[in-house]
Amino acid sequence: MSMSKPPRNEVVLRSFTFTYYMTMAVITSFFPLYFQSKGFSTLQIGLLYSVGPMIGIFSNLFWGVASDKVRSVKKILNVIFIGQLLMAAWTFHTDTFGLLMVLMAAFFFFQSPTTSLTDSLILLTVSRNGKSYASFRVWGSIGFAVAALVFGQLLKSYGAGLTVVLCLGTIACSLLLSFLLTDTRDANVKKPDFSGLLPIVGSRSFLAFLLTVLTVSIAHRMNDGFLALFLQRLGGDQSVVGWSWMVSALSEIPVFFLLSKYGHKLKELPLLALCCLAYAVRFLLMSLVDNPMWVIAIQMMHSVTFGVFLFTTIRYIQSVVPDHFRASGQAVFAITWSGLAGLLSGTIGGWVFNSWSPHALYAVGSVLSFVAMLGFLALYVKAKSVAEGAQQDSLQ
Repeated sequence: MSMSKPPRNEVVLRSFTFTYYMTMAVITSFFPLYFQSKGFSTLQIGLLYSVGPMIGIFSNLFWGVASDKVRSVKKILNVIFIGQLLMAAWTFHTDTFGLLMVLMAAFFFFQSPTTSLTDSLILLTVSRNGKSYASFRVWGSIGFAVAALVFGQLLKSYGAGLTVVLCLGTIACSLLLSFLLTDTRDANVKKPDFSGLLPIVGSRSFLAFLLTVLTVSIAHRMNDGFLALFLQRLGGDQSVVGWSWMVSALSEIPVFFLLSKYGHKLKELPLLALCCLAYAVRFLLMSLVDNPMWVIAIQMMHSVTFGVFLFTTIRYIQSVVPDHFRASGQAVFAITWSGLAGLLSGTIGGWVFNSWSPHALYAVGSVLSFVAMLGFLALYVKAKSVAEGAQQDSLQ
């Protein structure tokens, strides 16, 4: 019996996720080396990486709320990819640091919310078709891995200037695919009353959760922003950078599928605590190595750190935020994960990298991850205590 083909909208969504994460690979893996080739210092590169997330704090919420209000993720994605393409083209045509800061801020105004909006579209799709989040998100990991490896080899052969073509090309592909996406919301459903969202995200327990997420996110984002420069200090070239990011992206795939199948059997907060312990070990090892080949091996821990962290955090938020606030709820997470963490990691990371050493950067990341582990454990103990108290009250 022949297998039926997946619906067209699912194929388009997977293709879109693939190409979008190819752009993410360029931004995360090769932008630092491109800016360094233009003569900017490590501290300046850190500032460039922090100004974007600073704007992202506002833009994630702006575009998330806009999506919920117009009841369309697709239309918002169309707009922000046009903005990305225009701003990226302009950014690559300036060498003045002050103007580049402004243009990077404008670029990230359109780029920052893309991940949360894509996740929103995937979550809304799987809620309708019964598929798993992993079956769509895995294509992002594959796209990132392919781009990291292939683009790393191309940049090694043709130089950092090729970054411009690769970035604009992948954004253009994502833009074209965004016009083919299918919105999964019911346009007849009335617009949500956002007063109902505030008590959820403003509760003490949820704010404490976000603060703990922020702590480990700073450590993770420091690795994102400075891994390429760290590898260069150790003697690695663009191909080594590409291999390290490819290994990390591919390592996510089995974790996504395992958590998709068995994750519901595990409690989110203890799982996040274990994830942070793995982060602490990962960054401690990074602070001790001097051979770029060891970095590639350590990047395999991306599976039990970021893979577990992303999937479990999204599941936790999905459990406390209703579907009609889906884009806004994901935006709140993105503000914490990308915006605040990106701002602080770029500023702090650039200073530590420049003033102390690249290895000290990872030592700081290890400490932050350990603190986050303690935070998630405390949240679990508190939640368990509240649940037991409520159960006792109901029995009386």
